Amino acid sequence: MPEGHKLCRTCGEVKPHSEWYRRRSAPDGFVTRCKACRKPGDRAGHLKRKYGITEAERDQMIADQGGLCCICLRAPAAQVDHCHETGKVRGVLCFNCNVGIGLLEEDPVRILRAAEYVEGNLWNPTLVAQGVYRQPS
Repeated sequence: MPEGHKLCRTCGEVKPHSEWYRRRSAPDGFVTRCKACRKPGDRAGHLKRKYGITEAERDQMIADQGGLCCICLRAPAAQVDHCHETGKVRGVLCFNCNVGIGLLEEDPVRILRAAEYVEGNLWNPTLVAQGVYRQPS
């Protein structure tokens, strides 16, 4: 083995140390699979660990949604959305809609109030004098 290189157990290629993640507990200080071989497994492992679903199940959800975010129906679905209380997967959203729900703390009342606000129904004051507003009854 050339100095500064290591054999990947998955792809069988000899690669320089820059193509490996470090692991202090390993005898040579590096993980057993190169970065390229770890990537696909890491994604699948993340879905299984965090949401209890496989890549195929996620892909099927995206296909069932027509490839679009369930909320905005414009952007590509890419983020698995789940309930933080129960852990149940609700669907696949675009980044912005997923973050929006998170920032509103998944609270249906806050989300409905935000919708009312955007529609102009929640806060529609009348200017009575400079700096003085009255909310219509």
